[in-house]
Amino acid sequence: MKKQTRKSREDVRDLPLKVKAEMALKEAVAEALAEHKRRRNPIAVWRNGKAVWIPPEEIVVPEV
Repeated sequence: MKKQTRKSREDVRDLPLKVKAEMALKEAVAEALAEHKRRRNPIAVWRNGKAVWIPPEEIVVPEV
């Protein structure tokens, strides 16, 4: 995970709460996906009305 600089933390502080919440959620999801991939655990997702397993080698971790 990247370290935040003082400037970026101050910038985030001025954002609306809903934007900060969305940023936190995206970061948490990326961390959870990275952890599953690192531990070689599959993830379950919902596709076309069905739950399917995604193997760890196919997990894509988004940049935050």
